[in-house]
Amino acid sequence: MAKARAIVKRRKAVRNIRKITKTMQMIATAKFQKALKRAVAAKPYTRKTRELVSELAASVGDVDHPLLRQIRPEEATKRIALLVISSNRGLCGAYNGNVLRMATHYLRQQVAEGKEVDLYLSGKKGVTYFNFQKRPITQRLDQFGDAAKFADAAEVADTFIRRFTAHEVDAVYVAYMNFVSASTQKPEVLTLLPLAPVSSAGAPSKLAVYDFYPDPQSLLDELLPLTVKTTLFQCFLDATTSENVARMVSMKSATDNADKMVKSLTMQYNRARQSQITTELSEIMGGVEAMGG
Repeated sequence: MAKARAIVKRRKAVRNIRKITKTMQMIATAKFQKALKRAVAAKPYTRKTRELVSELAASVGDVDHPLLRQIRPEEATKRIALLVISSNRGLCGAYNGNVLRMATHYLRQQVAEGKEVDLYLSGKKGVTYFNFQKRPITQRLDQFGDAAKFADAAEVADTFIRRFTAHEVDAVYVAYMNFVSASTQKPEVLTLLPLAPVSSAGAPSKLAVYDFYPDPQSLLDELLPLTVKTTLFQCFLDATTSENVARMVSMKSATDNADKMVKSLTMQYNRARQSQITTELSEIMGGVEAMGG
């Protein structure tokens, strides 16, 4: 009887866990839908900003701007900034592991090339990981939660722009999970600064004729920093969407496994109960025969 009771207790515990994972799956699904709408809505704006920069470059000619500067070897400071975007919570499968593995590989590669890396971290999981690795952390970015705000991303981008234009760092990179589709997310290291060079050669062959006010160069001075800010904001949106997808899939898998375990435990209980009943019947029949004898 003791074995059957133990199976019943375990089955009850698994059912309780299943209720939790099912609830977390539903919450992650709702958050994913909300995050997906934000990420998809922001991408056309980010893309259009880049197109406008290209059209302005066609009007200006070859563009010379501090955010586009390519570092010559004699000017290099051998210092870069790396922003790693992870999650604040776990239970999202291999999401954090893939991002942190990619970031660690890139960091070691840069250190092997003789560069110093200023590490910026967003997400408690990344902070815990790099503290365990005993990597010095330049700054923690704790202001980003489930719904990143553009104002917060713009503030961080301003910090990177200031450091880059002041020649404190040669480049700024972002390690994050790029959201491609609901079934595909890829860990990537994006070059945030310097921006890819823009020139009249990269512009479309047929352009609409615009009258610019103020002049195109002034507009570029405004749009190039905006491009950096929108790109960084898109990284945070993609990372949040990917995190919720990973948690949704992970919790669904946990729920399905709990269902299978409940069925398995039910079969074990039935077998244990049948064995117990058989033993009891055998004992009764033995007792009857003894009394009859």
